[in-house]
Amino acid sequence: MKKPQRQRLIGIDPGLRKTGWGVIDVEGSKLSHVANGIIHSHKDSSLAERLVQLYDGLSQVITDWEPASAAVEETFVNKNPNSTLKLGQARGIALLVPALSGIAVAEYSPNHIKKSVVGSGHAGKEQVLAMLSVLLPAVKINGEDAGDALAVAICHAHNGGAHHSLNETMTAKKTYTAKAGAAKAGAQIIFKGSRSG
Repeated sequence: MKKPQRQRLIGIDPGLRKTGWGVIDVEGSKLSHVANGIIHSHKDSSLAERLVQLYDGLSQVITDWEPASAAVEETFVNKNPNSTLKLGQARGIALLVPALSGIAVAEYSPNHIKKSVVGSGHAGKEQVLAMLSVLLPAVKINGEDAGDALAVAICHAHNGGAHHSLNETMTAKKTYTAKAGAAKAGAQIIFKGSRSG
């Protein structure tokens, strides 16, 4: 019997002040903690500078831990539209950085994450933290945002995230497009991103 291949996943909990990240290894149904932390942006910096700080921090995490797949928590509209807009911009960085590294990125709603980790989509933070210690024994969580990011990574593992890479996704997309024939109205065109310099 062939031994399951180990895959490394990263979960990201985006935020403008603090972006949590959590890295786990998945081997078959076994999950193991690798690392977790929080990327901080300086509140006195301009929005553009804060986004660069998040970009640089998350880029370093991706370089250091080399995940094969990534997942980002979806966000919903807050009561304050300005806060929602800023969160959306931080979320854009969380989606962009892994994609520029050639890593497939999935998105999950908070309720889906809680359901995957705890079994209930309306579980409280305490229940999620308790399950993290069960699923990742002896884990030391470096802050609430890092814990949320580990939950995102576990959700991704439970939803098949360890079996996909961006190259596989892009190859499948090209094959599907070739079979589908000429593009129709409303077709989505995807370009692989790159950044020079």
